[in-house]
Amino acid sequence: MNDTLTEDVIGRRVDVNGELGTVRFSGVVPPVAGLWLGVEWDKPERGKHDGSHQGTVYFKCRHPTGGSFIRPNKANFGVDFLTAVEHRYVLEDEPDEERKEQVLKIGNKLVETVGFDSIAKQQSQLSKLQEVSLRSCAVSCAGEGGRIADACPNIRKVDLSRNLLSSWDEMIRIADQLKQLDFLNLSENKLHFPSGSPYLTGAFSALKVLVLNRTGITWAEVLQCAAGWPILEELYLEANDLVISERPTDVLQTIKLLDLSGNRSIDENQLFRIAYLPRLEQLILSDMGLSSLHFPDAGIGCKTSMFPSLQYLVVNDNQISQWSFINELDKLQSLHSLSCLRNPLTADDKEAQTTWQMIIARVGQLTTLNRCEIFSEERRGAELDYRKAFGEEWKKAGGHQDPDKNRPHEGFLAAHPRYQSLCLKYGAPEDGEFKTQQPFMLKNQLLKLTIKCPNQLDHKVIEKQLPVSMTVQKVKGLLSRLLKVPVSDLLLSYESPKVPGREIELENDRQSLQFYSVENGDCLLARW
Repeated sequence: MNDTLTEDVIGRRVDVNGELGTVRFSGVVPPVAGLWLGVEWDKPERGKHDGSHQGTVYFKCRHPTGGSFIRPNKANFGVDFLTAVEHRYVLEDEPDEERKEQVLKIGNKLVETVGFDSIAKQQSQLSKLQEVSLRSCAVSCAGEGGRIADACPNIRKVDLSRNLLSSWDEMIRIADQLKQLDFLNLSENKLHFPSGSPYLTGAFSALKVLVLNRTGITWAEVLQCAAGWPILEELYLEANDLVISERPTDVLQTIKLLDLSGNRSIDENQLFRIAYLPRLEQLILSDMGLSSLHFPDAGIGCKTSMFPSLQYLVVNDNQISQWSFINELDKLQSLHSLSCLRNPLTADDKEAQTTWQMIIARVGQLTTLNRCEIFSEERRGAELDYRKAFGEEWKKAGGHQDPDKNRPHEGFLAAHPRYQSLCLKYGAPEDGEFKTQQPFMLKNQLLKLTIKCPNQLDHKVIEKQLPVSMTVQKVKGLLSRLLKVPVSDLLLSYESPKVPGREIELENDRQSLQFYSVENGDCLLARW
């Protein structure tokens, strides 16, 4: 870049030795002669000041050390889209010795066609492209009109993350030439979005997936631009400092997946503004500082009208520490998959199994938890254990085996909204089933069990006391020593006198006896 820059550079994006920034100033900075660019860096630690020098403010930065002055020749202002595609995807010309000279007759003239094959090959390569990845390729503009459409008309998926695009209008000029574009990633481009009336354009008429992570877009800009995304299904808006300021009424109605992770300014009340998107099936809310959730339109045991199509919810890395948050999820009509990793409620590795059971018992429609399938026997065990664990508390709150007298107070129902439905499902707990210990105090409880080998008639029946927290793998290890059988050959199941004729497999070696709701007096069955 030479020393004849004009004010047109203000707002443009630059790459300086791999560090990205935005030009905020162009001019002279006394006492040093010559032209300088004032740059606000994406990473504030790269800078030295806030845009001031010797008491004079030349430009402003959001961070006190986010700015620097650089010489124009140090800045890379980028290349156009097609140039970047050619650099990335066009094969180098063949070596001179491998080129074949050909002669083509054009009229009365004979013309050597050295290189013609190479040009044709390049054009063929570009015309066949359907997916291009141009991450960190310094793309800054669309280039000359029509060239993209002529060279690569079949592109469907484009990754333009971490480039030098500074304007949404420039992206429209690119997209307008890619009629089949259905996937676009613009993450880490600091884009200037239009303001004012809804932004109508046919450039994104085929777009189904749009990634705008860390672009600085506001919610108002999302709603304005969304008028041009008529069939968009997935929208990723991670880490944009978003505040959901208004409901999307006429836009985003086709959205099936929405990622709002890392936007810590969003609270539960703002989430209610997107609660009536009719087709929203997946909602990703990781790392947002969420600690509470309440659907005010639904009482205990009722379903909310909010998020009517939501099937998959991700709330990893938040501040969820109360069971009331999990209880509220049971109000969602369509929810069947939940990911709730790395929250205070689930942080204790020693009690991970108990927490897993508690979540399953509290959210009745879940079929997948933390990406693991919930088997029917796992759900049954979790619900039975939950029912017994809080049986004493239920009774003290007014619970009763006689349905006409079963009226637990509202405090208990608020803390355990599914308890009554579990009593209907499995029957009200009897006094002998109550566990005086709270769920998190069960790990040292001993179970008196009978062990039989139904396929080995010469083996005697064994009686053992085993900790309720003992894993299936450790039980197999113990039986391997007692029965002189390799661990790998053992298959375990159990039966309960309360459910005669029903055998339950202990199929997951990592789970505990408690997980499978093994109780005092049950019989372990060992086969090999």
